[in-house]
Amino acid sequence: MRSILPFFAAMVFLVSCSEYQKVLKNEDIKAKYDMAEKFYEEGDYKRAKRLYEQIAPKYVGKPQGERVMFFFADCYFKTGDYYLSGYQFERFIKSYPRSDKIQEASFLGAKSYYELSPRYSLDQTDTDKALAKLQTLINTYPETEYFEEANAMARELTTKKEKKQLEIAKQFNKLGKFNYPILISAITALDNFISDNPGSVYREEALYYKIEATTNLAMNSTLNKQQERLENALDSYNTLIRYFPESQFKKEADDLHEKIQKELSVYLAPNSSTTK
Repeated sequence: MRSILPFFAAMVFLVSCSEYQKVLKNEDIKAKYDMAEKFYEEGDYKRAKRLYEQIAPKYVGKPQGERVMFFFADCYFKTGDYYLSGYQFERFIKSYPRSDKIQEASFLGAKSYYELSPRYSLDQTDTDKALAKLQTLINTYPETEYFEEANAMARELTTKKEKKQLEIAKQFNKLGKFNYPILISAITALDNFISDNPGSVYREEALYYKIEATTNLAMNSTLNKQQERLENALDSYNTLIRYFPESQFKKEADDLHEKIQKELSVYLAPNSSTTK
């Protein structure tokens, strides 16, 4: 029996392949449709996809067209061809806006672009597409069964975009340590980040790097501008401590604060004092 079973399985496979090739090459659309359905139900999405690819144009405007187009798009998704699954789900949504599958198609179309979203340091065009589609799904179908997963994906992608934005600002800060124009760009980028992303997980980090950037700017300023910029740096320190009194950057921030206070003391009267 042990030797017969593998032989029998091999024969079944060969017969199946032979039948598949035969149907693939002939002009019988119904046979292709039936076999595509069979392969789809069995989870053989690669072969199902090839058959749906052949018959999809033939079923446009027919009762089975909706089913064919959805399964065709889903085959692309399940085989990891996310560019084409995103495209095919978009076509499905436009062609069958009243379909019972519209929520699932909207979700899978968005998830296709979610899967295409690259690491934060690369171009985020697909991330933007995914976020737009996820937001449309959430806004259009707030009671959808995909709501929680869609929200989780949107949060993940938003965090990725925030990281990219912050890393650009940090790079400006690093490059601008002794370069006035780049340092100004760093402060502007950090201000924009803090303003645009009030709930970001990177807010604390952005507030710290603003202290660093404003301190460096003040230390490298001309005398007529230094006091004002030192006071701006002190404000940056106070903001971090107000929102994050136990900040992970507190030691570094305190060191900068001490430096700021020391420089400010030159401009203040002997009996004046600053507060944190």
